[in-house]
Amino acid sequence: MPPAMTDDLDLWAAHSQLCGEDLVTVDFLLPTGIYIQMDVPREATIQHIKLLLWKQAQSYPLFPSLGEMEGHMFECVNQAAVHEELEDETRRLCDVRPFCPMLKLVTRNCGRAERLLDSKIGVLIGKGLHELDALQDQEVKDFRSKMFRISEEKMQRVQLMTWSEWLQACFSPQLEPGGGATPVTDGVNDKQAEASLKNTVISHDHRIMVNPLLPPPQVQVRAGLFHGTELLCKPAVSSESSGRSEHVWNLTLEFDITVSDLPRMARLCFAIYAVMDKVKKQKSTKNHYPVAWVNTMVFDYKGQLKTGDIILHSWSSFPDELEEMLNPIGTIQTNPYTENCTALHIHLPDYNPHPILFPPFDKEDPELPPNKCGKKFHIELKEIMERDPLSQLCENEKDLIWTLRYDCMENFPQSLPKLLLSVKWSKHEDMAQLQALLQIWPKLSPRDALELLDFNYPDQYVREYAVGCLRDMSDEELSQYLLQLVQVLRYEPYYDCALTRFLLNRAQCNRNIGHFLFWHLRSEMHMPAVSVQFSLILEAYCRGSIPHIEVLKKQVEALSKLKSVNELIKLGTIKNARSKTKEAMLTKEAMMTCLRQSGYTETLSDLHSPLNPSVLLSGIKCRYMDSKMKPLWIVYNNKLLGGDTLGIIFKNGDDLRQDMLTLQILRLMDLLWKEANLDLRIVPYGCLATGDRSGLIEVVSSADTIANIQLTSSNVAAAAAFNKDALLNWLKEKNSGDALEKAIEEFTLSCAGYCVATYVLGIGDRHSDNIMVRSTGQLFHIDFGHILGNFKSKFGIKRERVPFILTHDFIHVIQQGKTGNTEKFGSFRNYCEQAYLILRRNGNLFITLFALMLTAGLPELTSVKDIQYLKDSLALGKTDDEALKQFRQKFDEALRESWTTKVNWMAHNVVKDNRS
Repeated sequence: MPPAMTDDLDLWAAHSQLCGEDLVTVDFLLPTGIYIQMDVPREATIQHIKLLLWKQAQSYPLFPSLGEMEGHMFECVNQAAVHEELEDETRRLCDVRPFCPMLKLVTRNCGRAERLLDSKIGVLIGKGLHELDALQDQEVKDFRSKMFRISEEKMQRVQLMTWSEWLQACFSPQLEPGGGATPVTDGVNDKQAEASLKNTVISHDHRIMVNPLLPPPQVQVRAGLFHGTELLCKPAVSSESSGRSEHVWNLTLEFDITVSDLPRMARLCFAIYAVMDKVKKQKSTKNHYPVAWVNTMVFDYKGQLKTGDIILHSWSSFPDELEEMLNPIGTIQTNPYTENCTALHIHLPDYNPHPILFPPFDKEDPELPPNKCGKKFHIELKEIMERDPLSQLCENEKDLIWTLRYDCMENFPQSLPKLLLSVKWSKHEDMAQLQALLQIWPKLSPRDALELLDFNYPDQYVREYAVGCLRDMSDEELSQYLLQLVQVLRYEPYYDCALTRFLLNRAQCNRNIGHFLFWHLRSEMHMPAVSVQFSLILEAYCRGSIPHIEVLKKQVEALSKLKSVNELIKLGTIKNARSKTKEAMLTKEAMMTCLRQSGYTETLSDLHSPLNPSVLLSGIKCRYMDSKMKPLWIVYNNKLLGGDTLGIIFKNGDDLRQDMLTLQILRLMDLLWKEANLDLRIVPYGCLATGDRSGLIEVVSSADTIANIQLTSSNVAAAAAFNKDALLNWLKEKNSGDALEKAIEEFTLSCAGYCVATYVLGIGDRHSDNIMVRSTGQLFHIDFGHILGNFKSKFGIKRERVPFILTHDFIHVIQQGKTGNTEKFGSFRNYCEQAYLILRRNGNLFITLFALMLTAGLPELTSVKDIQYLKDSLALGKTDDEALKQFRQKFDEALRESWTTKVNWMAHNVVKDNRS
């Protein structure tokens, strides 16, 4: 028998080909109870394999009882260890990737077309729709039913379209511009909301380390009611309970708030923690160690107050900052991995024989008060409203804003977020007045409205108002902020919401938006907190965009193939680690053998680039790079543009989401500068996360790193970093005459842009291998693993001592090689100052965009403290003159301390030279 199939059939197939094996031994289970083992071509389609099986089965007993071949299909156990129906029989066996080489033949039910579509969608989104069918969740069922109905209606409208209408709908020009919380139920107003922990059982998370010689720790539960990050009342705490695995409390936790005052989006947050005594200097104190947390909404998706017994499976990863050890910003989804997590059993009491529903808002216009605020209060209000989003409001300021809310609406409509933070969400009268006021509030610009989607503003009417403002976005602007809009879906407690419907509608009207919506969602499907939510949205998109399915499916298959090639290279590298020459030769041979398989050549050719769907890729050439994760360097031809070559790097093992965010912000900076008539020649190359620690990066053509440029100009690596003529000489080689002057101007503008951008964003780990220059003169930075001031250090000493990179060889180029060329240097400095002031004017937007990414799980963006760096670098809260003075000091510091950069670069070059 051939070797057992590995977890990845592609890897196994590649090894088989190297060994001269073209067949795979597969076990087939027939519905008649007959078992057949047979060798089949590893690249055969499922349809062809079924035909081979059918011929073989004719010689076995009970064959006549099978009936027609078309009435059967295969099932397998996939990589996720669940059954998958192989309805799409055009797929190859090596693309199916079963967990083990076994296929089960089953009788096909009716509705084949629907089942085939379901199968394609399941493969495409990375989650079988049978998994969604199996969920015992009425909200999931209702959302899918509604989306199915909407998709059916949309596809019916598509069928009635003319050709030109259909083309416009599916292939629109790329980036075309374009209730009052009244008392809930009579007789309930005076009752307190209670969370009763009756017969509560907590199963310990086994990650807690306890000294077996010590008694087991005491365990407590803390509970809090939140609206956004605002505590609605004092948290409730259980008594301490001891035990090794289970803890039971027969008690009631009470909150000092009436049911009628609970806001619609109130959430109940729990923290479970161990309490251990600590004796120090004859003083005994208690230390609290967090064990787990979990959240749930107080009202369900239908607006009904939750009651009865609920089991909440909790999470054990805690963010850096927690208030009272509660995590209100965390997901309200319970942990799907129930076997190894702490389970909390709670009982929510019934207040009434009938369900208590949150009443719908009666949309009546509020009466405007006749009195206006005086001049003194107007000045004070203006000062408060002009603060940045990170500034805290004291209680007196909140009271003033709420009292003068109509003046805010009339004079400072963009200040709506600060008004919302001033509402007492624990008083239904205030909620009712706010929701009425929203009906007449002036529409905000889409950029200002983005802040309202932050976690701090969970109210349904507020978010619907924000989405209403976003509808004015052109497709180009929506594409600019799509990354954040996908992330804030995490803040939506219910699947059916205004933001979800908005994104689906715009995506189905513009395939370019649909393409990136698909990949932003698909790339995070492995995250348990969003897996169901994102799969529901992906399913809805696919059902409403059926012609797009095959295009996306080929991209998904191509990325799967590239991952297999990368894994094969890593495997070959490990096996031949002792001999570098032998490793390179054998690994390259295995890679080429793998890529020559017909299944690979077909899948990797004639596909639309995930980085840019308007590019059709063909004619692949591939090599691997000599870094830890062995990324693939791929060269394609763009079939739509006369065969121009395009470079793409495929990474497997690196999280590209932080790079993707940084490049998006650089793209926005470029846009803002251009809006102010300042083009700083930024190069925001393409970068797209496509899965768990995998993705694609665009290769910028005709470019080289500063390190390579310096090293080619010197025979000694240690001296290369100090050769100030190397860069200018390289540009002279690439350009002559007027072209050189233009290249130096390009270098000057782009250097100014990146100096300002890297300073404002706090981009660290800047060495000569992640700063590049194009032959046309444009300088640009790559690799953004450290942002927001998280600079690298060694032995506790910061390796980067400059606010941004501005070396003397850069200045040498800017001054055209003339030491006394102060005019050119003055222009460069002026570009930097202009660029900085433009970004300052948009400081609130940058803070908002980073705040909307807080729950994305980026390593260096986990709390509001991280975003504080932006406030400091942009000198928000200061005048332009004060800010400019601060920037000029940083500029002089960068120039004065540039020798430290050269020393770091020298060390980098020496290490690099020793490795090669």
